[in-house]
Amino acid sequence: MSRVPARLAVAALFLLSCFPLTAQQRAVTLEGVLSAPFPTELLASPTGAKVAWIQNAKGVRNVWVAEPPEYRGRQVTRYTADDGQAIGGLEWMPDAKSLIYVRGGGANRQGDVPNPTSDPAGAEQVIWRVSLAGGEPVKIGPGSGVAVSPKGDGIAFTRQGGAFWVTFGGKGKQEPVQWIKVRGGASELHFSPDGSKLAFTSRRGNHGFVGVYDVAAKAVRWMAPSVDSDSSPAWSPDGKRLAFIREPASSSIGLFQPRMTAPQPWSILVADAATGEAKTVWRADPGPGSAFSDEMVAANQLLWGADDRLVFAWEKDGWLHLYSVPASGGAATLLTPGDFEIEFVNLTPDRRQLIFNSNQGDIDRRHVWKVAVTGGPPEALTRGAGIEWLPVMTSDGKALAYFQAGARQPVQTMIETAGGAARDLAPGTVPPEFPASALVEPQPVIFSGSDGLRIHGQLFLPPGLKEGERRPAVVFFHGGSHRQMLLGWHYLAYYNNAYAMNQYLASRGYVVLSVNYRSGTGYGLAFRETPNQGAAGASEFNDVLGAGLFLRGRPDVDPDRIGLWGGSYGGYLTALGLARASNLFAAGVDLHGVHNWNVGIRNFAPEYRPKPDEERLAFESSPMAWLDGWRSPVLVIHGDDDRNVNFSETVDLVEALRKRNVEVEQLIFPDEIHGFLRYASWLAAYRAAGDFLDRKLWERRAGE
Repeated sequence: MSRVPARLAVAALFLLSCFPLTAQQRAVTLEGVLSAPFPTELLASPTGAKVAWIQNAKGVRNVWVAEPPEYRGRQVTRYTADDGQAIGGLEWMPDAKSLIYVRGGGANRQGDVPNPTSDPAGAEQVIWRVSLAGGEPVKIGPGSGVAVSPKGDGIAFTRQGGAFWVTFGGKGKQEPVQWIKVRGGASELHFSPDGSKLAFTSRRGNHGFVGVYDVAAKAVRWMAPSVDSDSSPAWSPDGKRLAFIREPASSSIGLFQPRMTAPQPWSILVADAATGEAKTVWRADPGPGSAFSDEMVAANQLLWGADDRLVFAWEKDGWLHLYSVPASGGAATLLTPGDFEIEFVNLTPDRRQLIFNSNQGDIDRRHVWKVAVTGGPPEALTRGAGIEWLPVMTSDGKALAYFQAGARQPVQTMIETAGGAARDLAPGTVPPEFPASALVEPQPVIFSGSDGLRIHGQLFLPPGLKEGERRPAVVFFHGGSHRQMLLGWHYLAYYNNAYAMNQYLASRGYVVLSVNYRSGTGYGLAFRETPNQGAAGASEFNDVLGAGLFLRGRPDVDPDRIGLWGGSYGGYLTALGLARASNLFAAGVDLHGVHNWNVGIRNFAPEYRPKPDEERLAFESSPMAWLDGWRSPVLVIHGDDDRNVNFSETVDLVEALRKRNVEVEQLIFPDEIHGFLRYASWLAAYRAAGDFLDRKLWERRAGE
């Protein structure tokens, strides 16, 4: 029997004495609260009324399908290990008898594919094809960014910047051939409806082109090339025209800074695919919405609907809404009026309607709606206290599938058939250790940032809290920063795990406040693009202070035991809070946070060359500028193959804090990336975070 260190034994006894756990509360373990499968990439088949999705169960990822009439989900792949190999890029073949998927993460600038298990044999990103009839998946070869030929005779895909083609059928294994090798590479591949042409985007730093590859002629034609940046090509149903988005040339980097407007508004062009000649069919108005926003989640930022109408998202009125415009040109029609934002969007099979989710009338949740591409009042398809997203309609138009979660209910894949109630496509996949009944329902709260701005959050009150009792508290900051935490399990895997951690901390006795700080999504353009945010002044620090003061003023919170935790942008705010307000925050857990904006911006834009005053402001907006005031202990957690936040940011922070005798603990994952790929990594990170907060917040009272 292993011995328990005396210090930890005393701490455990103290926790039990000051916070007697009920049987229900003991049921909430990290393993249990992180045990539910998480589905992604729900996709309707082009024929046969089937649906497919990817399911991640404790780090084991597999492809699932459900078929009529039973619509009972089943696995079609048989991976069994928590090996950190992502699955994505799900695509149906035209006959709906097989699926294409990509296994393995993308390479970084050095060409390294994620290998979080440190497998000495290395890792690779590979395209696979799996039959619904059974059998082992067939390896196509290295690549990603798949476009399936409408003819069903093969696929196009990207590899190291080039576009390749591989033929299906015939004798023996078919080797890929390179179709496109151009400067700037090829991405956003889209076949024309007859499969004779392939549209693509070539990004070239300060400009970008949309091109069309003619398969028979083996030639590329550029669509109205200019000094601007073109993207999101969308074919007309007859394959003769190509619509795309144009963002005017700009020398400004503008990352992690407010961007309410653009000097020149973005526009939509429609080109003749045979000649490349194009005309502008719509242009955004000056002012709000003149800067293009890619916050809509869809197969493409342009959708070609019925009646020859183009559908797109625009922030003209300060909210992200759906609009449509005739492909021949004209005024845009607002499809989704109101103070809310759309998110996941799909066309119905007949292209006459859009199905989407939004936070209309329920700002901290998501529900499914539909609206005609020509306009008319949107119709709610789901309601209530749940959270629903990524709706897709089956190819026969008779069933609607979507993901659904709640405050206690983990994410499930649901389907509604005509006249029937919604039901789970994969019943029985949530393991018995998932503690649904022991979870708390977070409460919506609104408090003021220290400068008076109204901030939304979710408050998790611990079970068994008695009147007059003061508990330690923890503030959570999401990443992004263009994200929004909800009143339930989240639609993104990273924040689904964060919600689980907040539930776990509440079960441990903490009052937990999850903060939707300024620069996040869900509350409109003015909130997302507030002045002086990020590298332009760190105005979000007002919300860090406001959250701490809100908790300090509550009668159920011990004002001397308030901690912080967050990842990525949330790690940045955690570090900023500890550096600038150690008198308010007693401890913090910083997961892969940004600590110097001049380093963080360059990680995304190597060409970043700020002017002296811009560089100075970016540094002053960073935790590294405020280290002399940092007193509180911190746990830093980081994977050293992080492609979003350079690992050097944590190296530099730890070195600087050590010089100032600040207490620093660390948990480092060799070869892990930003959003940890392994379930074991999430479990280890959250276990370390919970243990650290227990020692620094619960034990703090024990020693007084």
